[in-house]
Amino acid sequence: MAYSEEDGELMLSGIQHFQFCKRQWALIHIEQQWEENVRTIEGQHLHRNADQPFTREKRGDKIIVRAMPVKSRELNISGICDVVEFIQDSSGVEISGADGKYVAYPVEYKRGKPKTSNEDIVQLAAQAMCLEEMLLCEVPTGYIFYNEIKHRIEVPLTAELKANVKTMVEEMQSYYSRRHTPKVKTGPFCKSCSLQHVCLPKLMNKQTVKSYVEGKIRE
Repeated sequence: MAYSEEDGELMLSGIQHFQFCKRQWALIHIEQQWEENVRTIEGQHLHRNADQPFTREKRGDKIIVRAMPVKSRELNISGICDVVEFIQDSSGVEISGADGKYVAYPVEYKRGKPKTSNEDIVQLAAQAMCLEEMLLCEVPTGYIFYNEIKHRIEVPLTAELKANVKTMVEEMQSYYSRRHTPKVKTGPFCKSCSLQHVCLPKLMNKQTVKSYVEGKIRE
């Protein structure tokens, strides 16, 4: 899977990787490593069902936009929202091609079930921050649909959560500008990582994956 992150603009989807494991994020977005596992394949299949680019559907007082590109110049990130629902509301903002005012609600689609950790939530918050900057509005709430339970959960997008995302992105930018792959402690979560065979945890305290592979090539 090829990534293009030019001029320091990071992929919004990387925030989830970074929250799960900073090293995993660096392996994907800095060292350009990627491996498929059952979870990533199932996730891609689910997103193909949600991501229907350039579709816009009107249902009563609701406008549904799928695969909506979003961007934040302040955070220097960009990405795609699976779905953004615009609900007509006098307290909202005007949107192109529609009468009235609307409040935006990002909806992220995930395989599996709700996690005890918050990597899904910080990704949703980053999407909301992009929408806020683009639409000049406040996005206080979003939703995550989990395929395993066939249900969406409501997520309050608080000021504290958004501040945490900003701090996280600043750290990501620092690593990316230095092309630095951090060392982290291994744990049970490594078993569910799509990069567990690329990460080489036994060697990561000695050298980067890139230098290890280059050394093997030279042998």
